[in-house]
Parts: sequence; structure tokens; C-alpha cells
Amino acid sequence: MNGNEIPQRENEHGNNHDTMKSVDNIGPQAVVDKPFTDPICGMKVGPDREREISYNSVVYHFCSAKCMEMFSTSPEAYLAKEKAEVPPAATLQNGTVYTCPMHPEIRQAAPGSCPICGMALEPLMPTLEDEENPELVDFRHRFWWTLPFTAIVFTLAMFGHMLFQGALPGQNWIEFALSTPVVIWAGWPFFERWAKSLLRMSPNMWTLIGTGVIAAYGYSVLATLAPQIFPPAFAAHGSVDVYFEAAAVIVSLTLLGQILELRARSQTSAAIKSLLGLAPKIARRIRDDGTEEDIPLANVHVGDTLRVRPGEKVPVDGVVAEGESSLDESMLTGEPLPVTKRAGDQLIGATINTSGSLIMRAEKIGSDTMLSQIVQMVAQAQRSRAPMQRLADSVAGYFVVVVVGIALLTFIVWGVYGPEPSWVFGFVNAVAVLIIACPCALGLATPMSIMAATGRAATMGILFRDAAAIEDLKKVDTLIVDKTGTLTEGKPSFNRVVAALGFKEDDVLQIAASIDQGSEHPLAHAIVSEANKRKMVLTKPDAFESASGIGVRGVLNGDKIALGNTALMDAEGVNWKPLSDAAESLRVEGASVMYLASQGSLIGLIAVSDPIKASAQEALQGLLADGLTVIMATGDGVTTAMSVASKLGIKEYYGEVKPKDKLALVEKLQKEGKVVAMAGDGINDAPALAKASVGIAMGTGTDVAINSAHLTLVKGDLRGIAQARTISVDTVRNMWQNLGFAFVYNALGIPLAAGVLYPFTGQLLSPMIAALAMSLSSVSVITNALRLRKAK
Repeated sequence: MNGNEIPQRENEHGNNHDTMKSVDNIGPQAVVDKPFTDPICGMKVGPDREREISYNSVVYHFCSAKCMEMFSTSPEAYLAKEKAEVPPAATLQNGTVYTCPMHPEIRQAAPGSCPICGMALEPLMPTLEDEENPELVDFRHRFWWTLPFTAIVFTLAMFGHMLFQGALPGQNWIEFALSTPVVIWAGWPFFERWAKSLLRMSPNMWTLIGTGVIAAYGYSVLATLAPQIFPPAFAAHGSVDVYFEAAAVIVSLTLLGQILELRARSQTSAAIKSLLGLAPKIARRIRDDGTEEDIPLANVHVGDTLRVRPGEKVPVDGVVAEGESSLDESMLTGEPLPVTKRAGDQLIGATINTSGSLIMRAEKIGSDTMLSQIVQMVAQAQRSRAPMQRLADSVAGYFVVVVVGIALLTFIVWGVYGPEPSWVFGFVNAVAVLIIACPCALGLATPMSIMAATGRAATMGILFRDAAAIEDLKKVDTLIVDKTGTLTEGKPSFNRVVAALGFKEDDVLQIAASIDQGSEHPLAHAIVSEANKRKMVLTKPDAFESASGIGVRGVLNGDKIALGNTALMDAEGVNWKPLSDAAESLRVEGASVMYLASQGSLIGLIAVSDPIKASAQEALQGLLADGLTVIMATGDGVTTAMSVASKLGIKEYYGEVKPKDKLALVEKLQKEGKVVAMAGDGINDAPALAKASVGIAMGTGTDVAINSAHLTLVKGDLRGIAQARTISVDTVRNMWQNLGFAFVYNALGIPLAAGVLYPFTGQLLSPMIAALAMSLSSVSVITNALRLRKAK
């Protein structure tokens, strides 16, 4: 039970009783009351009027007189227990979903391998309780148990004639016996994926590896068991050569490569795990009677009063009720300096209280907290696909088929035109071609960079919605910024009130504050706060409507009220000219001016000042130096916009801009060939944020703005845009490096394996070397991507 449930329960009971009364005359088909829960024992009971107690306007029903007596003795004790023991639904965790790092569209409820590429699936959302990857454990087990067998087979094949002064009797049979557990047992997971790739007609890396290993091992088994079936062209030195060592070494090296790759891939989720680790495990709740108790975080409810002592973490998002302290928010916002919090200020869960004691009221819990939303955004961004990935996808779609074709061509060309034993050379080179090719290096080139970059950005308070935003931000050449909450603090303070002829200033303020009670706009808060400071009695409006971007309308004591800019006054047919000079002088000072009209007549104006953010000047200078064109678009008057723009060095600005005007401005610039980013924090910015190539929301703004944006700056600091652009540039460069490495690796490796240098050097690439190169190629791509985690 939480604070919101008491009136709900009361209404529920009342509605049930009303339902019974309303259907009493219908007859035998009357609606039956649903059962209630006994707050003492938890049993379901009916609405027995003899065993019910009304407490705090809520009716409770009991299964027996004993339970009713226990409740009446100490109702708060039982209600508090019920409240503490029932976690809110928002904190419940869903089952783990597994996805492929290369194909995020693949999702399933259990571990396994990707049906497209055969890679091991990994949890979509890692948890702190995650144990070591079971596939990593399995591969490591197979690798170490069979490595001695591989080493012996390799030694016998490569150095046996030197160690034993000639051929070892029965050597082929010894290699057969030792290599079989390596290939069959250690390589079994590879063959399962190989078979699936064929059955699903989805050729991938395992198609090549499985075919290569089966060819080398199967050929060797036949050469050992029935050498007479081979034509003379396959015989070298009077016997058919075997390649057990190639098959065993390929399996062992592939296992090693998978172990290294799985280890490296696990590091890409380190950022999410570090964010999850920020959340405290317990909260200290203050009961209604003033006593305190430590409870699990999952049992915190909206409306709970919590104490945060010095050195403790803020358990959930909320607001300061009492006390003053400095909080370290660097883990979420990237801000290194502690932030002072007083009564009424917002608190972010998982931030650290450094000095004084605070009493807070919980407002957001479970998945609604900022920390949870950050984790969700990072996980979503990490699993998204960058537009650049299309290049790799288009190649990978034909890659395996082309490689198999090259391997067959290599076998035939060597067999027909190569030196003796030509078909043996052809076979060995064909196997090398199959093994060295690695489509995974191509597939992992961009996803690994995206995962590393989004994790790194999150630690700096920069949240990308998807991979496309990272790639697009680098291309931005024009930035449109809102004023309130973006360039300014977003915490306006009352400046002054000017009354029209025949009206008093206090009356103007009282009417404006009364109509603004229903508004969430920062300017409205400043007006209402000033009225409360003057201890004015505010009247509840009979009707209220937000005229998006231009002001508010309402009905107060039967009079139609309008409060907003000149656009709203014009729409209402109000003559605002009598106070235009006063408004203009206030705007020159940088204040925002709102006209107030009643019944179509102007009665005054109110000016509110919103100080420019201390970081705005530095941020804009950096963006201008980076070659961006910065444009300010605000709903405030043109004079106010000009005042702020001149202070910040912005040359192009627009005032009295409606939401549709901001959207039109974005569209106009895009038609001119500009790549536009839009930065804002309000509901009125949402359409433009969604339309822009990159929408940038201030984390201090509204949920609508954040949900419409492609990039969120948790701290609400424009300097984050410059940092985000740096991350974008580094990430795109890293992706090109990875794609370039993968393309060059395959472009050089496949011809080398096919033996193109043999006429010049007399050397061939062993399938074992090909296996080593293949295993290290994916690891190299991942390692290069992980450099982004430490980029400055």
C-alpha cells in the first residue's frame, strides 16, 4: 500500500457499495462485490458489515473478530507492515532477454547462438548478479582439457621425423587417436553451429570453419583407414599425407579466439554494470510516528519520507523536504563539483550526500528513476545499428558464398596447374582459404565501437538514443538552441509587475498567479512563488488551457483571463500597446514579459528574469570555434532574445517563436542542405527536437523533450554538446578503422591462403597460421573498439 492507494481503496469500496445499491432492484442477477483483503492475515473476505472498521476514511474488512480486534488495537503498525512488505510493481524485474551483438533484432528468452551469424547471444541488459558467461566457461574447459592432445599431435607432425630419426611406426594412428577428442569433443559446438547454418541456409563464419575442419579431419581419417582409395597424385614420398595436426590446431586456436573475444565483449557492458552498481541497496524510511527503519530499496514507495545521512547515497529520485547539503552528482552528470541542495530542490537517486543530513520525499522509484532511465537508454543505444553498418552488411551477405567459391577454385587450379603433389597442395590451400576468412570481423566492426562509445558517454552524462545519433552528430553544421532552460538556468525569478491604468499591481499579480497555478512552465512557477511570498490568497481557476508556446488561458471567477506574449494578446484581440514601452525597457534588460488580460482588456504585465547559465558562454564559444552556426529561437519577445543573444555572441536569433515556427525553422534549414541539431528542454521544443537530424534535450527538462530527442545531456550543460561531438568524431573514426582492418585483412588474407605468392617465394600459408590469423582478427577489432572507453 502506498500513499496513493488510500483514496483509491476508499473509492473502490464506495463504488462497490454504490454498485450494489444501483442493482438491488434488478433481481437475482445482481452484481456481487469482489472480495477484500484482511490487513492482518491477508485472507480474502467479503463485505461483512459486522466485521469492518473505518480508519482514516478507509474501510477495512476482516475475516474474524480476532483480526478486527488486533487491527483496532494498533492500526498503524499493521498498515506500516503491509506497506513495507509489498514492493511497488515498478521495481519488479522482467526475465533476461538474450540478443546478438551483430544482429540486435535477434532476441530470445534463453542463452544460445544467433541463427544468422552463429555468435553466442548475450544478455540484452546485464545485471550485477551476472555470473561468468557460461559459453566462456565451456570453451575454456574444452580448450585446456584438449590443449595437451593438440600440442602432442602438432609436435609429432612437425618434428616427429627429427625426434625419432625417421617416421614413427603407427604415427598416423597415434595422431588419429589424439586428434579425435580435440575435433569431436572440443569442436562439437562449432559443428552444431555449422549444421544449423546449413539447415537454415544462413552461411556464416561457422560454415567456413566447420567445412575446413571437417575437410582436413575427414581427409586424414580416410588417408589413415583406406589410403588405397586415393589416386597416386595424392601420394607424397610413397604415402598419403594426413593433416590431423591442422584440424586439431584449428579447433584449439578457434577456441582460444572465442575465449579472447568473449572476454573482450564482456567489457563492453562494463559501463552499464558500473551504472547499476551506483544504486544503493537500502533506504532509511521515516515512519509516520517519527521512528526510522532501514528497508530494501525495492520497498520504497512514492511519497515515502526518507533520511539521507552524510556519506550515504540518495536512494531514489525525489525532492528535499528538510535540510541542506552538498551532493556529488558526478557519477551521473559528469559534474566534478558538489551541488548544494536545499528544501524544494530535486534529488537524483544514486548521487552521494557529502555533508549535511537531508530528509527527502520519494517521487520516482524503480524503472522511473533517472538512473534506471539512463541504463535503459545506454542499453538501447548499444544494441542499435549504425548506418555505416549497411556497408558491412551488404558485403557479409555474399561473403561466405564467395569464400567457398574461392576455396573450390583454389583446389581446382592448384590440382590442375600446380606442382606435384598438386591435388594435395590444392586441398591444403583450399582449407586455408576457408579458415582464414572471417565475416565476424566485418560484423563486429561497428557494433563494438557503438557499445564502447555509448558506455563511455554515459559516464560523462551524455546519453545517445541510438547509433545513428552518434554517426549524425559529427555531420552537424547548424545548431538551433532554445533560450529558457537551455541558455538560461530555467529557474526564473520574479522581476516586477506593471499595472495598467486603473488597476493595482497586487491585483495583477494575484490574478496572474491564480491562473498560473495549473501551469508547469518555469515562468509560471516564478509568478506563483512571488504571490506565495507575499502571502496572497489564490483563487482556483474554473478552467485552464495552455496555449503552447505563447501563454495560458483560463476562467477565473467567471472572467476570461489570458496571460502570455503579444501573439496571445493578438489572438485574443487585446490591445497591448499602452504597456509596450514598459515591456520593451524590461526586455532590453533581458527579462521575459507576459501581458495579462481580463475579458479582452489589458490589465497589466509581469516581468520575470532568468539568468544566463555560467557555462553557456564557454560552451557557445567552443561550438562556434568548431565551425557550427548557432541560432537562438525562443518564445520570448524579440527584444529579450536580442539582449540574450548579444551577451552570448549569437548573431542570428528569433523571438516570439511558436512550436510550429521552431519546426518550420528546422525544416527550412534542412531544405537548404544544412545538417541541423536542435537543443531544447521544453514541451514546445519536442516537435523540432524530433525533426532535427540530432535532437538534443537538456536532462533538466521535460520528459516529452527527452523522449523526442536523439541525445540527452543529463546535466543540462551545453558544454556537453562539444564533448558529444568529440565522442562522435572518435567513434566514427574508430568504426572506419575497424571496417578498414576487416576489409584489408580479408582482402590480403584470402589471396595469401590461396597461394598467390607461391610462384615468387615458394611458400604457402599453413591452415594453422590461417586459423591463428582468423581468431585474432575479431579480437583485434574488439580491442580497437575498447580504446574508446579510455578516450579523453
